[in-house]
Amino acid sequence: MSYAGPDFEPPQPRRSRRGPLTVALAALVPGALLGWLVYETVGGPGDGDATGRATAGAASPTPAPTADGKQPDPSPAPTGSRTSAPAASGPLKGKVVVIDPGHNPENFWHPSEINRKVDIGTNWKECDTTGTSTNDGYPEAEFTLDVAHRMRALLEGQGATVKLTQDGDRPYGPCVDERARIGNEAKADAVVSIHADGSGAGNRGFHVILPGTVRAGAADTRAIVGPSRDLGERVAGRFVAVTGSAPSDYVGDGTGLVTRKDLGGLNLSTVPKVFIECGNMRDSKDAALLTSGAWRQKAARGISEGIVSFLRG
Repeated sequence: MSYAGPDFEPPQPRRSRRGPLTVALAALVPGALLGWLVYETVGGPGDGDATGRATAGAASPTPAPTADGKQPDPSPAPTGSRTSAPAASGPLKGKVVVIDPGHNPENFWHPSEINRKVDIGTNWKECDTTGTSTNDGYPEAEFTLDVAHRMRALLEGQGATVKLTQDGDRPYGPCVDERARIGNEAKADAVVSIHADGSGAGNRGFHVILPGTVRAGAADTRAIVGPSRDLGERVAGRFVAVTGSAPSDYVGDGTGLVTRKDLGGLNLSTVPKVFIECGNMRDSKDAALLTSGAWRQKAARGISEGIVSFLRG
């Protein structure tokens, strides 16, 4: 995960338990993911999340060119201002969505700033991290911005007012406490933080991270645990349906859902918020998806449809 700290014990990688266990998992998996169980019995692609981030101060990776010398983004997303104008109409008119693109492409050049500790309620953690990358050098921070831009266009089309916590428009960060504050001050109806994991090769599958119940210092998640779970289950369900990707085979026991109490972006939120790790950048099969512009469009649509479902009840 993007913000693993010393108090977090990363789960041990596990082998996918598919086939006969598919039926057994039906009793554990939220309703939103039952569609995956049918898909799983006939086979299909998967994705992932855990630890393994690049260290601050390393040279900033650049996307590896394809055989014809082009960068691996066949359909680049639109860019623009951080906050959209209120829509004139649409089913989400009056709703505010905050998209939090994980990390920042410039974090590599600001190690002292991003290593500064900030209060996340339960303890103190680094302001931000550099994020991970594929083995060919496609950075997580570029992935998250691209997906965020695609989501913004889709959600604005539904009438939502959309705000990004960062749009490649600042030298580093923001810090995890500020990321939470942006959503809180916007009085967001939903916040989703976009990430991709840097786990070991062979680990695949996406997962959605939910806030645990925390009441310590400036953190009090009691009011948002329930609605955040609802948001997370809907995002996970639509992500499966649209991308065809599997829930993680190394965290979450096949549900695609993980609860954590060590993430400042969740601990300090006062509005419904989840993280999604869209795939494991260190696995070659997942990396092939994450570096595909067409697949990133599917990812953006799946996440956005989950948000729309949550906001419309």
